[in-house]
Amino acid sequence: MTIAFTRRRQREATAEAVRQAITRGGIDVSGLVFKGLVAGCLLVVMGLLVWLFADVVIAAQPYLAERGFMGFLGGTLSSQPGTYGVSQGIIGTVWILVFVAVLAFPIGLAAGIYLEEYARDTRFTHLVNLVIRNLAGVPSVVYGILGLAVFKELLGGAGKANPAWYQFTGGPTLIAAGMTMAILVLPIVIITSAEAIRAVPGSLREAGFGVGATRSEVIRSHVLPYAAPGILTGTVLSFARAIGEAAPLLMVGAITGLLPTYGTVPDQLTGKFTALPMVIYGTLRKPESQGWPAVTAAVILVLMAVLLVANAGAIFARNYFERKRQ
Repeated sequence: MTIAFTRRRQREATAEAVRQAITRGGIDVSGLVFKGLVAGCLLVVMGLLVWLFADVVIAAQPYLAERGFMGFLGGTLSSQPGTYGVSQGIIGTVWILVFVAVLAFPIGLAAGIYLEEYARDTRFTHLVNLVIRNLAGVPSVVYGILGLAVFKELLGGAGKANPAWYQFTGGPTLIAAGMTMAILVLPIVIITSAEAIRAVPGSLREAGFGVGATRSEVIRSHVLPYAAPGILTGTVLSFARAIGEAAPLLMVGAITGLLPTYGTVPDQLTGKFTALPMVIYGTLRKPESQGWPAVTAAVILVLMAVLLVANAGAIFARNYFERKRQ
């Protein structure tokens, strides 16, 4: 009797609230306030981003107009702002993205598939998921120390007595840097892939099993196409982090000074290297009186352009799978 009375009072209170809303003209005041708050937050964030971008463009525009944009892109590192170029930094950054795409993406996707589709719901599985999520938040300098110890020293420097070990990474090379950055973003790829696969409706799997498909066939033909947009979102995030990190590159031997002109692909992978974050770091250390802040701003624009191109490819693929899923 008491429960029924309570429910009736709740219904009456709800009806009264609706009547009051109608009396006020049907205006949802709290909803409008919340909408205004989130819209204001969005405007603040967009305003800050536009302001930062405009500041970089304004700082770089006079220098690029005098130096020439194509000359700046195609030139090599120099001790003078007037002859400075970033081609070597672009090459290093592109190679790092290649290592991330070739190593981190397939390994991370495979790990995500196993955790969501094959692994049993046990305490060990929960522990593995917890460790992976914690690894995603580890500072990048820690991964740099790992790269220094494993890819630069163990597989590059400490194994000089054994040529096979020494030639694996060659010490402070793009191979060591690329493998370090691939490990750095691997937890992000695993987490986003697992979350995207977990979001696939169970009815989709049941439909595949209902027509006699095996688990692997259901994963290939039903789960992965549906989860592809979310998986590619993780790829975008991993690219964004890999392309902007400087600490791990510094730890594995990237240089900020002058480099010899890059030759063949083996020379690029096994010789001294740099990347755009290191180029920015190097120009920031130079005297402001010689015009280096403008060079730094120009390098930042190039880094943003490389990131935009890499992300655009992943976003295009994500949108393709989203349209295909509908």
